[in-house]
Amino acid sequence: MDYIERNYKILEKRMIEQMETSLNYGKNLIDTELDAGTLNFVVKPIIKAFYKYWSDKEATVGTLEQIRVTLDSAKQLVQNGEISKEKFERIVNKNFPIYLENDQTDRQCKNTHQNYRKLKEVTKKCFITQIEESILFLNVKDDVQGYNELSKATFKTKEKAYEALKRQLDYNEEGIAIVEKDDTILKVPLGKNIILKVLRLGFEMTKKKLIEDLDDIFN
Repeated sequence: MDYIERNYKILEKRMIEQMETSLNYGKNLIDTELDAGTLNFVVKPIIKAFYKYWSDKEATVGTLEQIRVTLDSAKQLVQNGEISKEKFERIVNKNFPIYLENDQTDRQCKNTHQNYRKLKEVTKKCFITQIEESILFLNVKDDVQGYNELSKATFKTKEKAYEALKRQLDYNEEGIAIVEKDDTILKVPLGKNIILKVLRLGFEMTKKKLIEDLDDIFN
């Protein structure tokens, strides 16, 4: 089972790199939006301080925990032999509360809001697809070195890799759209329009980077 540990470490490293890239996009976008905006000199530092604290502390710690619970869920399923529907659902239902508690969009939203249930359902779908894809990665027995080789061995073709990526991106976009539709779901008292704009632009930039990376891997 050494290949499972090898693949776990490769995938974990890749997911952490993606997290860091996305958070850097957010930091840069916040700075750009605040510099270009019309907010007064009192409000700007508050928003910047909030985002810096959030990205440096909550977002990093929370996302690392999401990565851990996703990979550990997949690893547990792979190591326990044949994966039945019941076994898969049991692991998902056991670990989803941990994933949800550390989800950065969920943390900034009111769980009493009328649209929260929809957001929670989308987050669970995203968790499920991440486990499903992690299982595929962890099951690779080929002699691979690094994420690019692991990805090729997992999906075989660019088309299959893109389908997997698109599922993840679609669920992320669906979650953002729910928040955009009614920003009263957000807990933040100031700068909701900036937070939403950064959320959308950051997602689009991350999406573009992931597709470019996929092209590089399979070309």
